[in-house]
Amino acid sequence: MKLQELYKKQIVPALKEKLKLKNVMSVPRLSKVVINVGFGRNVKDKELIKDIENNLIILSGQKPVFNKAKKAISAFKIRDGMIIGAKVTLRGKRMWDFVEKLVNVYFPRVRDFRGLSDKAVDNSGNLTVGFKDILAFPEIEVADFERLHGLEICLNTTAGNRSAGLEFFHALNFPLLNKEEK
Repeated sequence: MKLQELYKKQIVPALKEKLKLKNVMSVPRLSKVVINVGFGRNVKDKELIKDIENNLIILSGQKPVFNKAKKAISAFKIRDGMIIGAKVTLRGKRMWDFVEKLVNVYFPRVRDFRGLSDKAVDNSGNLTVGFKDILAFPEIEVADFERLHGLEICLNTTAGNRSAGLEFFHALNFPLLNKEEK
């Protein structure tokens, strides 16, 4: 069963009961998934930026939006309007397909992965996960690269608070560890 169907048929009633909610619409749900890559010191390397853009297209199935600097910072050699990163926002079916792959394929492929810290869930119930390199993603051919790059995935929810967010991600089978489990 796909994750979206599982959410609608099993997770929503279970969360409604567990969180003692009266309305089905108040049950936490995913609103969007944002995949973000900052260019860092490679801002002027056009070839690496093109590779990152292609990787985001392969990973998400849609073209990324480039982030521009809002102001100049001379210490980092950044000028106002310079492209400093790229991001993709997933919603709907693509979002659910990506989250299903994230839990079932990407996390198990990370080297020395023991689980995510429960501190990754913020006070609004959103989960942010960073990958140091893109080796965990089987869609991307790593043999072509001279330099690997990392990325950040932010899963935004309608949970509203941290405890509801933790319950939501536990219900979706995210490998979250409590402080005692580490």
